[in-house]
Amino acid sequence: KLKHDIEVVVDRLVVREGMETRLADSFETALRLADGLAFVDLAEGVVPGRETEETGTKMKGTGLPDNRIVFSERFACPVSGFTIEEIAPRLFSFNAPQGACPACDGLGEKQYFDPQLIVPNPALSLKKGAVVPWAKSNPPSPYYLQVLGSLARHFEFDLDTPWNELSEHHRDVILNGTQGLPVKLRFQDGRKSYEVKKPFEGVVGNLNRRMLQTESAWMREELSKFQAAAHCEVCHGARLKPEALAVKIAGEDISIPTRRSVGDALQFFEGLGAQLDKVQSQIAEPILKEIIERLGFLNNVGLDYLNLDRTSGTLSGGESQRIRLASQIGSGLSGVLYVLDEPSIGLHQRDNDRLLTTLKRLRDLGNTVIVVEHDEDAIRTADHIVDIGPGAGVHGGEIIANGTLKQILKSKKSLTAEYLNGTRKIEVPAKRRKGNGKKLTVHGAEANNLRNVTASIPLGTFTCVTGLSGSGKSSLTIDTLYAAAARTLNGARVIAGKHEKVTGLEYCDKVIDIDQSPIGRTPRSNPATYTGAFTNIRDWFAGLPEAAARGYKPGRFSFNVKGGRCEVCRGDGLIKIEMHFLPDVYVTCEECGGKRYNRETLEVKFKGKSIADVLDMTVEDAVSFFKAVPPIRDKMAMLYEVGLGYVKVGQQATTLSGGEAQRVKLAKELSKRSTGQTLYILDEPTTGLHFEDVRKLLQVLHRLVEQGNSVIVIEHNLDVIKTADHILDLGPEGGVRGGEIVAQGTPEEVAKVKASFTGGYLKDMLGK
Repeated sequence: KLKHDIEVVVDRLVVREGMETRLADSFETALRLADGLAFVDLAEGVVPGRETEETGTKMKGTGLPDNRIVFSERFACPVSGFTIEEIAPRLFSFNAPQGACPACDGLGEKQYFDPQLIVPNPALSLKKGAVVPWAKSNPPSPYYLQVLGSLARHFEFDLDTPWNELSEHHRDVILNGTQGLPVKLRFQDGRKSYEVKKPFEGVVGNLNRRMLQTESAWMREELSKFQAAAHCEVCHGARLKPEALAVKIAGEDISIPTRRSVGDALQFFEGLGAQLDKVQSQIAEPILKEIIERLGFLNNVGLDYLNLDRTSGTLSGGESQRIRLASQIGSGLSGVLYVLDEPSIGLHQRDNDRLLTTLKRLRDLGNTVIVVEHDEDAIRTADHIVDIGPGAGVHGGEIIANGTLKQILKSKKSLTAEYLNGTRKIEVPAKRRKGNGKKLTVHGAEANNLRNVTASIPLGTFTCVTGLSGSGKSSLTIDTLYAAAARTLNGARVIAGKHEKVTGLEYCDKVIDIDQSPIGRTPRSNPATYTGAFTNIRDWFAGLPEAAARGYKPGRFSFNVKGGRCEVCRGDGLIKIEMHFLPDVYVTCEECGGKRYNRETLEVKFKGKSIADVLDMTVEDAVSFFKAVPPIRDKMAMLYEVGLGYVKVGQQATTLSGGEAQRVKLAKELSKRSTGQTLYILDEPTTGLHFEDVRKLLQVLHRLVEQGNSVIVIEHNLDVIKTADHILDLGPEGGVRGGEIVAQGTPEEVAKVKASFTGGYLKDMLGK
């Protein structure tokens, strides 16, 4: 079939004065018939593009007649026929089908099966389970082992050879298959053996096929553990259609400025006006004003390092809160009551000063700002302070002091006042530990904004990683060091950030990352179940004479299994009432009164307390209640030591804050027998902690170091930093202006480095 066009002659005319109406009618007819496209063929001797340059298009080199001018109602290329719809804001939105890249649906990335996750430990052989998805059991499943055995015979390699010693060709065949070439696959089914000659799909092909074919959500989730994300091959991460990316301002499409940091984008848009002509400037002026103002608000709350295209799921709680704060400042409202819960989370002292300036600006606009905060600078800046205590949990709930800073400082009952006055304080250690002589070194780290960083951490010390928000602390410590250590020491399936190598891991036996993720996602999880204390509690109740007489086993005292639990609420203590179009409502179970157990189970008591009463106790009460039961007492004591004495033993995990969840995890690790060679990594453990709680936490962390372990803490709190044996300060700024080591050494050595923002604040702290 030949590709061809059908042309219709609408009019022939000689242009004279007074022909405007006829010309307009003819054009209208032509455009209607040809769906917005019209040709004008000029008489011989007239060259298009000279006298008619403003209205026509030169057609040289297009294969069309030289005397032809093309007119189109659409945004179209007359040569290729590439056409876009009328340009509208939705064309530049990856959340709208009109603008989203069709290949990745506007996500900017696609999931693929990553060889590093498929073979996380290259030192293992195929027989020992190097290919993890095919080796859920040890040894691997017979079917897949027979497939690998057939490949080994065909391509002449050994199943006992470690993965990293196989040739590149053999590894490629195992992962990516035989590319359509048939191989003999031999199988043994009981006593019967048979051969099949067919192409081998490879491990990656096998996983892709199973992912497409399965209808099981569980299977899909299991397979996704071996997937990583890569930029979409069509939009290269821009998330938009080619039509949207074809529109450019100052030579840049919309994806380029949105990939910049807030600070760099602000600079770009401030300088954009100078690159526009008079007409463009008039159009752009109100738009640029809005953009610059909004970026300015983000900059003022200390988020200048964040890239504009940063996904919300990767933001910390503090960053999300400050983005919302910036949007409120931009609204320019007055007479509003703002309530903020610890906005200083994750902020360096320098950024904290900028945040406080922003809050005062909100106040000066005629608003009322209430801040729940532990930060000393925030407390001292406040116009009015309400101090609640005296302790936490059952020991709190009273207003201890109320008034201005001067009035608070005069209070005799306020623990906060004692720290502000200096009558109580976290002491600087008399001497710094030198460590055990060994060190852990990350070589050539380049994850995220890190710039080929090589950093050493002395083992057997308390090390603080410091720097401005976005300077690269988490990239170095969590994404690179922890991930590399977890792969080597724990056999974890995680991919470390780009780096050359990590040396010194042979001096550690395991690595533990104690983060602020929840200890459980359902109300059934609680501090007792997470730390393992609940198993001991159930065993203790099952061993009581009353339980033994009734034949009760430990399972009788579990609210997760039938028998001892209340069957009306199935051990939840609550009944969920679905409200259809409204959020679900939870009401206390009328049968058990929220106790979670049936009447018979609750009749078994120890010291007059049923198991439901024990779960309703505070950790502090449980320590004394079980003082004669060491397995339970010790776990409760650890929770108490990390400052969680006020938390209830059976408190639902979903009601714990990030800082509380982190301390529950820390207590669990502390209750284990110490090996003296463990590497502990904590990300801002002082989040949400009062001065007194920080002091208690530091005692626990330093005790870990005294036992020979190494503790690395990412921290902004100067009270923590000043007690460190070693500091690694990153910066100098955040984002693209960070990623370098600014200072390292003892706090006294870092305080002398003029280029370090941390050092400047630390100098004042050490001088107190």
